[in-house]
Amino acid sequence: MRLRALLDTDALGLRLLGGDDELDRSVRGVMTTDLRDPSRYLTGGELVLTGLAWRRDEKDSEPFVRILAGAGVAGLAAGEAELGDIPADLVEACHRHRLPLFAVNETVAFATITEHVVRQVSGERAGDLAAVVDRHRRLMTSGPAGGGPEVVLDLLGSDLDLQAWVLSPTGRQIAGAGAALPGPVGAELAGLHLAAVRSGRRAPYRATIGGVAYSLFPIRNNGRVAGPASRDVRESVLSDWLLAVEADASDWPAARLDLLQGVTQLIAVERDRRDAARTVRRRLAQEVLELVQAGAPPAEIAARLRVAAPVLLPGLGTAPHWQVVVARVDWDEQGAPGSTASGVAGGPAAQALLEEILVDPAVTGPDSADRIAVAYSGDEAVALVPLPAAAPSGDADDTADPDGAEPSGEDPALHADVLLAAVRAPLSAGLADDGRLTLGVSASVHSPEGLRGALEEARHARRVAAARPGRVCAAGHHELASHVLLLPFVPDDVRRAFTARLLDPLRDYDRRHRAELIPTLESFLDCDGSWTRCAARLHLHVNTLRYRIGRIEQLTGRDLSRLEDKLDFFLALRMS
Repeated sequence: MRLRALLDTDALGLRLLGGDDELDRSVRGVMTTDLRDPSRYLTGGELVLTGLAWRRDEKDSEPFVRILAGAGVAGLAAGEAELGDIPADLVEACHRHRLPLFAVNETVAFATITEHVVRQVSGERAGDLAAVVDRHRRLMTSGPAGGGPEVVLDLLGSDLDLQAWVLSPTGRQIAGAGAALPGPVGAELAGLHLAAVRSGRRAPYRATIGGVAYSLFPIRNNGRVAGPASRDVRESVLSDWLLAVEADASDWPAARLDLLQGVTQLIAVERDRRDAARTVRRRLAQEVLELVQAGAPPAEIAARLRVAAPVLLPGLGTAPHWQVVVARVDWDEQGAPGSTASGVAGGPAAQALLEEILVDPAVTGPDSADRIAVAYSGDEAVALVPLPAAAPSGDADDTADPDGAEPSGEDPALHADVLLAAVRAPLSAGLADDGRLTLGVSASVHSPEGLRGALEEARHARRVAAARPGRVCAAGHHELASHVLLLPFVPDDVRRAFTARLLDPLRDYDRRHRAELIPTLESFLDCDGSWTRCAARLHLHVNTLRYRIGRIEQLTGRDLSRLEDKLDFFLALRMS
């Protein structure tokens, strides 16, 4: 559709303030924003709607309009509800950048304009589908009649007999109508979605789980399926939501596909609202983090936390205990398939992931992270996580149960392994073969005096995690009191020489004779040198085990009855 057509629709209440010679521009979508810099959510061709909350004084208009013009948007529509008449500086900035500017009458909701553009862009090619789009305005209304993403999903079910869910990048259910999607299915769908995005396949993506077919639609922050070719997909792949529909869309007509794309755009508006609501919380977290890193006096940090308490700690009457969680996303430099960017910043992705990972997976809804404050600097994100004040300081044990179960008891502290247990598989798919997520968790502290130490503790734990193999790794503070703290800092050449001297003779022997000396050595040390327990674990006669241990000692010149030699073997196996 053309911009000119918007002026011909009286119900939209648009008044042209400038750019009458640019009205033949094509409108390919719509975006509502009050961000001062919405550039990363723009792909070009949008009609941008704004309530002008970003404008504090006349100097703000020029950079905002310059960003929109540089992104290639079709036009700007500013609401009159906040400031009354549109400021002259905004009119002048749009004139300088040849950006068409409309005033939106205060009686007209942005939802009405959004619904109209979505309907026109999708073409109204089928009567039943257009009827659904007509009713989507309820998604964006305020008050009890709104209801958020659930409303549009309910309409898909009632009007098109489509069951659908909005999922986070880790598979947590953000919204759904009817029966909830089982957690393992959501996680698997999220992993398949991330893998498809990373491979550059065209959406929607088809997936089959347990004999049930699903179609997966990306929900980008601007609601569009395809971003600009110059943008690296890794910038947003770990933070985008997805729409999972229980149906096979491979044989759908174009009209139905267009409708689903319009639905993702409407849901993306809710995503933008959620992100805007987090802006204040993120800024407060950033201020606290900067004070902690700068070594500010505890009294100053405590004062800042008291000011931030109504936002960071809604409903908590007393100062809580805190834990610090540090996460880092690292990308290889070669870039992603089909992109031209390289050196992708990991900080924003780490921030979005921490905000997601720290949400209880049993909690649904887009606003379930209200008590999570995450800031980022460079490629590192830092979360300040409040705990109930009854939690004793520093007693959090991050050791997960051997079977992967959550620790028993009432301990409210975060546990490094448990945090990543449910999200490791989908995130590994999104990280593919060129990304890594590493995470460290501190002990809990009960006062601002302990935050600096907790931050350093979490950073050390993350470095321990980074020394481990795998795409998604975590470590907790308890590991800093063991030998594993030292291993990440052993130089690579020393590591290789040490392990080769002890283990290469055994590997060569195993290769020639299939003798399994390395697995035998691992089990023997795992059993603390107990002959009977090790023999039972390996299903060997004790004499056979003694023969193998003797062969290990003969090949290496070591004595496994000596503590020093046991320790050397143990460290060599850990570093190999």
